[in-house]
Amino acid sequence: MSEELPVEEVLSLLDDEYARAILIATSTEPMSANQLAEACDASLPTVYRRINRLTDHDLLAEHTELDEDGHHYSSYEATLESVAIDLTDGELTADVSREPTDAADRFTELWEGI
Repeated sequence: MSEELPVEEVLSLLDDEYARAILIATSTEPMSANQLAEACDASLPTVYRRINRLTDHDLLAEHTELDEDGHHYSSYEATLESVAIDLTDGELTADVSREPTDAADRFTELWEGI
């Protein structure tokens, strides 16, 4: 899936060191906010602010996980595949490609986790 976003938004998101660290960490495996805070050497509130920004732009997908105690928590996985910046006729545009996040796949993952 590919979408054109205002170049300022894309550059602002990717200019943030914690947002980049979250995207990099979650590109290999889904991680909880606590795991991300440790992996990115950031406070939990900082991680949650970046998670909110990244999920608002569909660069991060949220999944519900169940632990052995029956409690649930969220894990996050990067959906960003690529960003292309184009300069044409004096105008910058950003094309963002993402991995598709299918609701049916998420339901299957949740069901299999039970």
